[in-house]
Amino acid sequence: MSRNRETAYAKVNLALHVRERLPDGYHRIETVFAFCEDGDEVTAQPAVPVSLTLDGEFADALGQADNLVLKAVNALREVSGSDQTALLHLEKQLPVAAGLGGGSADAAATLRLLNRTWGLKLSADQLEDIGRELGADVPACVHSRSVRGDGRGDVLESVDLGLTGTPVLLVNPRETLPTAEVFALWDGNDRGPLEDWRHGRNDLEQAATSLAPQIGGVLAWLSAQPGTTCVRMSGSGATCFALFESEEQRDHSAEGVPREWWRLSTRLR
Repeated sequence: MSRNRETAYAKVNLALHVRERLPDGYHRIETVFAFCEDGDEVTAQPAVPVSLTLDGEFADALGQADNLVLKAVNALREVSGSDQTALLHLEKQLPVAAGLGGGSADAAATLRLLNRTWGLKLSADQLEDIGRELGADVPACVHSRSVRGDGRGDVLESVDLGLTGTPVLLVNPRETLPTAEVFALWDGNDRGPLEDWRHGRNDLEQAATSLAPQIGGVLAWLSAQPGTTCVRMSGSGATCFALFESEEQRDHSAEGVPREWWRLSTRLR
């Protein structure tokens, strides 16, 4: 990878159990994160002042003022004491508010990229701590490898799932679902702890589907495809994913995805 380029790897939640609503409005969850080989792309080049340009299929859905890329730059400068600047460019290839950790992954990629290009030499754990102040998913996205997340999803434990290279198909019915709105509709029922992700679930699926009924259709369509080993909704939706036994089966299914849906054929890292 180019020194001045970093991939913001798409995140999927192989399982997501919501255990309780906390007094501060957040939720205690148990989840297993996995990451795809593809995602958004962040590049950096010297420039004054710090600035951001946007491009890509979903760039129009983003704003400048509240963009997590710029927040990540400011947080990194504050913690490191660096006065360095950069022109960041974000190629937004993942749908926004889609359950793929897009904004969090963009922020994490920015932290990794500028830590390298600015020669800060901060450890991954230090970047994780910075990321925790930006959002609950950012710490996992900093590492962009399979981890279990507890607490708000930001208390991490490395796990070896043996899934590297597993073919995966991501499908979104082009529905935007703000995370807070989906969590607000969680029914409050604790359905038990997350032990084996293969036998897990996504406790936000019912709430997300109530806002975007098309999710049910996507899940049904994916479940009918030959060669799938796991079909679930990721995060707070509306993106759903299917793991496949082979790339051939994944690619065959990808060709049949309805034209009005967004799709990405990729593999797990």
